[in-house]
Amino acid sequence: MYTKCCFTFNKISYNNYKCLKGNKASLSCNVLELLRNFKPYSTESGHQMERKIKTVLVDLSGTIHIENEEIAGSLDALKRQDLMTELRKSNLNIKFVTNTTKESQKLLLQRLRRIGFSIESSEIFTSLTAAVKLIKRKSLRPFLLVDDRALEDFEGIDTKSPNAVVVGLAPEKFEYGKLNQAFRLLIDGAALIAIHKARYYKTAAGLSLGPGPFVTGLEYAADCKAEVVGKPERTFFLSAVEEFNCLPEECVMIGDDVRDDINGAQNCGMLGILVQTGKYRPEDEEKINPKPYLTVKDFPEAVDKILSQKYS
Repeated sequence: MYTKCCFTFNKISYNNYKCLKGNKASLSCNVLELLRNFKPYSTESGHQMERKIKTVLVDLSGTIHIENEEIAGSLDALKRQDLMTELRKSNLNIKFVTNTTKESQKLLLQRLRRIGFSIESSEIFTSLTAAVKLIKRKSLRPFLLVDDRALEDFEGIDTKSPNAVVVGLAPEKFEYGKLNQAFRLLIDGAALIAIHKARYYKTAAGLSLGPGPFVTGLEYAADCKAEVVGKPERTFFLSAVEEFNCLPEECVMIGDDVRDDINGAQNCGMLGILVQTGKYRPEDEEKINPKPYLTVKDFPEAVDKILSQKYS
């Protein structure tokens, strides 16, 4: 059962932050100390839970960047008090989780670093990673409907005589010939694996169709059901944090997709903070039940809300 939670912080550290907040250049509040003291409590019981937040999950595309541009303020939010460096030294974990399938993890990391984000490969968990794990575990030979830039992540996977169809975001592959080839494999018994089923995503040119409509079309035509490996699947979120030895209740997810990011995380028992950037549309927060724990303007405000304890 979902229980709405709030956060508390060390008062002295918070006051330090509040006094310095107006001076960006000299901002020296101990962000990590605040986050280490970041505890949920039940609004039903009024009593603070014993567990602290141990892991912060952050969506990428639409939350901190769109294609080759940062979303305003995201770099500064991550650089506060050299946050990334300190997080790596602390017991507080951060993982960037993404359904991006347009490029391999290596190419994605290169893109993020060109934008200016100081992120390590080990701090990224993608739906491509989850798909490869599933393929290997089930000894599948996939027909890959994925972007050519993502094929690097499937190196070493046997694709001869396919017994599965794997679908990611592949605009250049979503044409009749390829989709019909996938359909024929499916009606002959091949498994359908959806790396994710997002309805749409945000690009510099505007909202664009995601892989979800194409996966649904294949399901309808072949009278089958896809196994989804990315967000919002519970297994994706749990796999993303399994290395940290923490419970879902000790995690918070920040993202722009109310269904895949927020609803998926909250269905696992995590907290969800929805940002009004990327693919967000007005009143998205009304589309799920329970609603997002918090809805904020952007990623920097999500950080500010946590630090300032202002929830209205």
